[in-house]
Amino acid sequence: MLLANNNLANMSMGEHVVQGSFSSCSIIPLITDQAEGLRRMTQNRPVRVIAVSSGKGGVGKTNVSVNLAMSLAATGQKVMILDADLGLANIDVLLGLHPKLNISHVLSGDCSLADIILDAPGGIKIIPAASGVSGMAGLSNAENAGIINAFGELENDLDVLIIDTAAGIDKSVLSFCRASQEVVVVVCDEPSSITDAYALIKVLNKEQGINRFRILANMAHDLKEGRELFAKILKVTDRFLDVSLDFLGAIPFDIYLRKAVKKQTAVTQVFPRSPSAQAFNMAAQKINKWPMPKRPGGHLEFFVERLINYN
Repeated sequence: MLLANNNLANMSMGEHVVQGSFSSCSIIPLITDQAEGLRRMTQNRPVRVIAVSSGKGGVGKTNVSVNLAMSLAATGQKVMILDADLGLANIDVLLGLHPKLNISHVLSGDCSLADIILDAPGGIKIIPAASGVSGMAGLSNAENAGIINAFGELENDLDVLIIDTAAGIDKSVLSFCRASQEVVVVVCDEPSSITDAYALIKVLNKEQGINRFRILANMAHDLKEGRELFAKILKVTDRFLDVSLDFLGAIPFDIYLRKAVKKQTAVTQVFPRSPSAQAFNMAAQKINKWPMPKRPGGHLEFFVERLINYN
């Protein structure tokens, strides 16, 4: 059963059961001494929490999440992916995995979060989502907060958590992006992708207070095209929003990546010398140079109990 911080869930201290669209879910607010929580945080090293999102589907977001994770793991990082497209699991399908348990079983109280973690190729770990469970796609704010807070109980030794969100701007996407220290927006060079990426950035900025975004151009012909795509988005955000955009890189359109998808594996694993694999490795090198978090990450104080170091 998930424990949700009462601040995260926006529930009163007397409210003990939250009824959401996932009918078997019961979430109990976690009421703790904040000073003791901070003391426990100082005993653990910081974890980099990265949300990978996109304004629309079909831009290769999940492929980006998997290959970034494996590229980071290849540099010696201990990496986990949370498949946060909660009702339409993608990560396990992409990697040819067959989980017996998933996040829906955690929400129903059948098992703990640690029970569903999968070992995946490349030395990474996966937290699988449910597939074809309609209730998982419409969780309440409290239920989303409960999933987030459950990570505080993990004992895994992590350096990086990558959250592969759903596409669009529904409440689960906003919750997970808000709970992360870094938001990577995946975009490709087509009008709808650019428009929807801007819409996502605008909502996250105006409604969630996020003001820094990393832009990754996917399916670009080359680095120049990727930079031109970044410039298009930057021009609009500079005009209408008070946000900071950084260019993470460009992943080229690559036949080897398509071959890897058909093999249900990651291109960085099966074709490590391919153009796309090299581009993912370059992006991972940039990520490793980002400043480590100095305080509890995310506006929801994500991982207050376990994962974020406080200085």
